[in-house]
Amino acid sequence: MGQCIFCGDFLSEGRWSLGYRTCLMCGEEQARQEQHTIVPLHKSNYIPVFNRQDLEGINNKGGLVK
Repeated sequence: MGQCIFCGDFLSEGRWSLGYRTCLMCGEEQARQEQHTIVPLHKSNYIPVFNRQDLEGINNKGGLVK
């Protein structure tokens, strides 16, 4: 059984064995800080975009234009 890397609370054995190193509360807070956008591609699928610079010209019919 391990401790949360942020607050030091003890984690359940199941959570620790799955590879989580944060408690539920700290993990929730960390997840809320992550931001991403889902973008449709022309005649294709949707992709997640994490970097704003990757978003420039991504939905043009001719392909990626920067």
